[in-house]
Amino acid sequence: MTNLGSIDTIRLFSDFLQVTGVPHLGPEQEGEPDLLGKRLGLLNSGSWITLWSSYFGRLYLPGVHLVNVGNEAIQLNFMQAHAEGRPTPPQSNIDAFKHYARDLVELAQVDAVLITCSTMNRSYPQIQAALKPYGVPVVQIDRPMMERAVGHGGRVLVVATHGPTVDNTQALLRETAEELGRRVMFSGTTIEEAWHCLAVGDVLGHNQLLAKAIHDHLSKEDISSVVLAQLSMTVFLLTYPDPVASIGVPVFTSGQCGFEYMRELLVEK
Repeated sequence: MTNLGSIDTIRLFSDFLQVTGVPHLGPEQEGEPDLLGKRLGLLNSGSWITLWSSYFGRLYLPGVHLVNVGNEAIQLNFMQAHAEGRPTPPQSNIDAFKHYARDLVELAQVDAVLITCSTMNRSYPQIQAALKPYGVPVVQIDRPMMERAVGHGGRVLVVATHGPTVDNTQALLRETAEELGRRVMFSGTTIEEAWHCLAVGDVLGHNQLLAKAIHDHLSKEDISSVVLAQLSMTVFLLTYPDPVASIGVPVFTSGQCGFEYMRELLVEK
C-alpha cells in the first residue's frame, strides 16, 4: 500500500489540477488559435489513465477542451476475461463504450471522439457506427502510431506491459499494413514488470525496463522501429525524449502520434 504520508499532498493536488482542470463552459483560456473552441471526447477504459489523456492531450493539442469519460470497471472486466482465456474486449465493454461515446456527443457536444485504450481498439467499428448519425469522427489512438511504423518500413518491435493489450495491438498493426497495401514484419515482447513498476508510481523504473528490453532486442534482431502498445507507456518519452539519439531507432507512442493526428483532424473541422 502506498504510504500517503510520504507524498507532498498540496503539490500533488495542485499539479493534478493544473493538468486536468475542472469542468467549465466555453473555450480554454489559452492555446493555439486554430484549436481554441474545439472539444475532444476521450474514451478511456479507466479513470486513472485520464492523467495521461489530459497531459499528453494538452501537450499536443494546446487550446482543445478535453472531456474524459471511462472507469476502472471496463478495465477490470477485460482483465478478468483475459485471465479466464475469453475474448477481449467482452461485448459488454463495447456496449458500455457505445453508451459513453453517445454521452460525449449528446451531453458534451464534442467535435471528435478518441478511443484511448489499446485493448478496446476492437470496439472501433461499433463506436463508429454508433456515432455515424451524429457525423462525429472516431479515431483509435493507436492507429496513427501503426501507420508511422508501417510507413517507416523494416521490422517493428511491438512492446507491451499489460497482457490483455497484446493480441489486439498486434492485430491492429497487421490490419493497418493490409489497408495501406504494405507488408509488415514484427516481433513482440511483453514487460509485465514495467506494468508493476507503474502500478506503484515508479515511472523511472518503468521507463528503464522498457529501454533495457528494447536494447536487448536491438542486439539480437534487425529492428527498424519500436511501437509502445499502450497510452500509459508514453511516459517513456519523459525519460527518452529523443529515442533515435538515445535508443538508436524511432520509438512510436500513441500519446504522441495519436494526439498529433487529432490536431490535424480538429484544425480541419
